[in-house]
Amino acid sequence: MSNTDTTIFERDGDWIIAYCPEIPGANGQGRTQAEARDSLAAAITLILQDRREDALRGLPDSADERGTRGEQVKCILRTDRWPS
Repeated sequence: MSNTDTTIFERDGDWIIAYCPEIPGANGQGRTQAEARDSLAAAITLILQDRREDALRGLPDSADERGTRGEQVKCILRTDRWPS
C-alpha cells in the first residue's frame, strides 16, 4: 500500500524548508530541494516509528477505555502498513 501526502517547499535564505501538512511536526531542511526532501522523509519515518511504539505500548492503566458515549472502543493496529 502506498500513501501520497503533500510536500511543501519554502526558501528561507540559503535553506529550503520542507514540510508535510498531513503529518504535524514533520519538517526537513537542506541546501537543495533534494536534501530538504530527504530530511523530511527521515523526519516522517521517525515520527511514524515513535507513534507505532506508543501504540504498541498500549493504554496506561489510568486510561478510560470507554468511548464518548460509554461504549467499548476497539482499535486494530495494522503493522503491515508501517515502514520497517
